[in-house]
Amino acid sequence: MYGGIYDNGNGMFGERMNDDRSFVRRTSRIFKINDEPEKTADLMKPAVFLGTNDRFEEEPRSKAPKYERKNQFSYNEDRPPERDGKLLEEHDHFYDDTKALLVLFQIMGVMPIQRTVGTTTFEWTSPTTLYAICLWVAETIIVVLVGLERIENTFKPGKPFDEYIYNIIFLCILTPHFLLPMAAWSYGDEVAKYKNMWTHYQLRYYKVTGSTLEYPNLKRMCVSLCLLSWIISIVVVVSQFYLQPGFTMWHTSAYYHIIAMLDCLCALWWINCTAIGSASKGLALNLHKALESTGSAALLVEYRSLWLDLSHMMQQLGKAYSNMYGMYCLIMFVTTIIAGYGAFSEILDHGFSLKELGLFVIAGYCMGLLYIICNEADHATRKVGLEFQERLLNVNLAAVDVQTQKEVEMFLVSIYNNPPIYSLNGYAIINRQLLSTVRSDIVNSRYLRDVIQ
Repeated sequence: MYGGIYDNGNGMFGERMNDDRSFVRRTSRIFKINDEPEKTADLMKPAVFLGTNDRFEEEPRSKAPKYERKNQFSYNEDRPPERDGKLLEEHDHFYDDTKALLVLFQIMGVMPIQRTVGTTTFEWTSPTTLYAICLWVAETIIVVLVGLERIENTFKPGKPFDEYIYNIIFLCILTPHFLLPMAAWSYGDEVAKYKNMWTHYQLRYYKVTGSTLEYPNLKRMCVSLCLLSWIISIVVVVSQFYLQPGFTMWHTSAYYHIIAMLDCLCALWWINCTAIGSASKGLALNLHKALESTGSAALLVEYRSLWLDLSHMMQQLGKAYSNMYGMYCLIMFVTTIIAGYGAFSEILDHGFSLKELGLFVIAGYCMGLLYIICNEADHATRKVGLEFQERLLNVNLAAVDVQTQKEVEMFLVSIYNNPPIYSLNGYAIINRQLLSTVRSDIVNSRYLRDVIQ
């Protein structure tokens, strides 16, 4: 019976928690569900959406063979991974569209994963990983030499206070290079798992909805971001050569790769959030059409399964890149505060100069990257969570049969129990509140000066 089971997001059902009961009772009152058996026959007609106003005018492009699940209340046991690599490759448009960024990461040695037919893998002994290790060792020599000069310059007596700030900032920017093996490569298996989740999801999406999951302009966006990442890296580093005293052309050689890596990580986050948003929009479109047809209860089980897979992919993205983006946000956070404090402090003491302009460039660059990360995560969370929930709440349940009403309720319970969020392995949630934290800390950074003095 429906009233005694709930979906816990892992494909299993058990006793409903007290808060889940209250949630279903509330949604039942909102939808005004009619459980009278004698009216069931009259309710077998297309659903009526409230307040949609022809928002879903597109038609699926192609039809797939009918997909039937052995056990409609199980999401995992009866759904073994697809073994046909060619079939997976045929429907993996996400890989095709983001291939440029994957190749760039391999060339830069940031994430040495490999792609075979329909499968993404990571191995410590693979040629890609060995190349990344050799490249990292060669770059480490340059980074260490530049870092030692920075440290020596920092401890010279009699230097102005602003130069201490500059040296601290540039030393902070060098740290991602040393953390790369621990933060990125050690999670290579989780990254490969995330990529494979996308590969299998697109095939299941096609089998259930009969339409191909597409990502408008994603390939063009990906190629553009790859080029833009290196352009921004060169502009930022060269600008410091002209604006900061003591920043020699030799020092710039240690920063091009690091700044480009930070830019590419930001581009990777943008691409993944955009793709998840596109998948959520396509799923909502097909769900709307499914509810307008008769016998939609069985289809709702499949669509709920697809939505749960999408929510789990968001969680896996945060898990796979938890160390990398945790390090990323921390460095951006600290650098922005120090650069902002140094710039405003020097302006108040000595007036505006090119030195302060260089600090503003660094602070604006770091703040811009943080804004993109937090804003894109917030948009994706809203599309998969709140906006998808609103579409279900717009369903006129008085126009569907009782079983469909219950499946809509179960769908809402699934969204309630599996909130789509980007969590860095449970340590932090990426959303716009991070921007508020950085802003408040920059405003209060004047207290740091009192402590130092």
